[in-house]
Amino acid sequence: MELLQVADAVAREKNIDREEVLEAMEQAIQKAGRSKYGHEHDIRARVDRRNGEIHLYRYMEVVETVENEATQIAVPAARRYKRDAQPGDFLSDELPPIDFGRIAAQTAKQVIVQKVRDAERRRQFNEYKDRVGEIVNGLVKRVEYGNVTVDLGRSEATLRRDELLPREHFKNGDRVRALIYDVREEARGPQVFLSRTHNDFLAKLFVQEVPEIYDGVIEIKAVARDPGSRAKLAVFSHDSAIDPVGACVGMRGSRVQAVVGELQGEKIDIIPWSPDAATFVVNALAPAEVAKVVLDEEGRRIEVAVPDDQFSLAIGRRGQNVRLASQLTGWDIDILTEAEESDRRGEEFRSRSRLFMEALDVDDVIAHLLVAEGFATIEEIAYIEPRELSNIEGFDGDVAEELIQRAQVWLEEQNAEHEARRLELGVSDEVAEMCGLSASALVRLGENGVKTLDDLGDLAADELRELVGADMLTAEEAEEIIMAARAHWFEGGEGAPGARAGEAGAGAAKASDGEDEGAARSAA
Repeated sequence: MELLQVADAVAREKNIDREEVLEAMEQAIQKAGRSKYGHEHDIRARVDRRNGEIHLYRYMEVVETVENEATQIAVPAARRYKRDAQPGDFLSDELPPIDFGRIAAQTAKQVIVQKVRDAERRRQFNEYKDRVGEIVNGLVKRVEYGNVTVDLGRSEATLRRDELLPREHFKNGDRVRALIYDVREEARGPQVFLSRTHNDFLAKLFVQEVPEIYDGVIEIKAVARDPGSRAKLAVFSHDSAIDPVGACVGMRGSRVQAVVGELQGEKIDIIPWSPDAATFVVNALAPAEVAKVVLDEEGRRIEVAVPDDQFSLAIGRRGQNVRLASQLTGWDIDILTEAEESDRRGEEFRSRSRLFMEALDVDDVIAHLLVAEGFATIEEIAYIEPRELSNIEGFDGDVAEELIQRAQVWLEEQNAEHEARRLELGVSDEVAEMCGLSASALVRLGENGVKTLDDLGDLAADELRELVGADMLTAEEAEEIIMAARAHWFEGGEGAPGARAGEAGAGAAKASDGEDEGAARSAA
């Protein structure tokens, strides 16, 4: 009965199942039994769950052909003990109880301690694996090299130095509140990792302080933080009668001040979320005032013009305000003063007007009209429907047809010039056919030494985009082009790379005779 009482006490203390403790004891007794009777025997122990009695058994497997006499017994011999014994059955003999010596007792203790520790680790992992994203409270147990070990009651967690707020220091016995952001199984056992710099920590603090967020009436859409310094929180109300910003701020700022106090004075901007990207970006740049925004939806970039006296406020100290606004909205934000934006737009207007005047042979009035209507390239005019162009005030059907025809003629002339230049530079037809790029882009490749499939295959995707213009190719399209250019390297199997090397060597040899200096540079 003492054995059962010990098992109950350990189970209560370690908060693990009593059965796991008893199984650990059985394995410890079993190990001691094998030490006494021989490790070659199949010795098993059982602790009676009712009275705590220990029983030790030796098991023998019934087989047709005996290969190990210590653990196996032939069928005829087995039937002397059990009349209906069949291959696959087990016969057991109860052994006399063993007297634990000092060594055996120490071994049994080690086995029990290890098994109990393993069970405790499993319990800890199972308890915390589903609590990722939850805020917990604990006591600082020790601090080593800035890393804080936190006692959560039934387990320990680690708060690493880089997950602490700047200039934040804890001492033994301090209370700490943090977010469980990861639980991992490691060689030394399950590890619980805490954070006070994670974006979700700020969000969960507001969930605790603002009942409307907890109830789901107000939703936190996005969070951006510069831990310990400043944060931006985008909120949205599903009830039009409730102001999401006011609810988060609270009466006289009580709710937001509670969060600020927990985060060591971190300033928090609470802004209303909007499904309209331009409105959301304008809100995110608060407290700066915005005069004008221009969106590039494909590149997810937004250009923001602000009054001259608001420029430094929009940028923020060390770019903090615009950086947090960009993280919050998911858009790349370019900040300009109104004067800079006006100068840029004026320069774009003049350059586009000059292009249309030269390419289409029109006066400045028509060129200005085309730019004012949003046309930026000759291609846009060449491939537009005539009726759409004729809708511009002052244009009729004949003028539209004439402009489209002139644009197409100009493009054909440009393509012819670029094609001739491509051939002059020596850009191969294989490269031209594979890329599917414009003639001007092929000329840029040739001017930068990319003339063959091998040259193209040696490029990285970002290098190719930089050469032809990032707006002409996406990263995925550039990767596809490069992989297609490399395909011929592998067509011959293992011999292909050697063949390619041989071709390069031949080119170098030819160049060494003075016939083709460019081939020598290429081979090198």
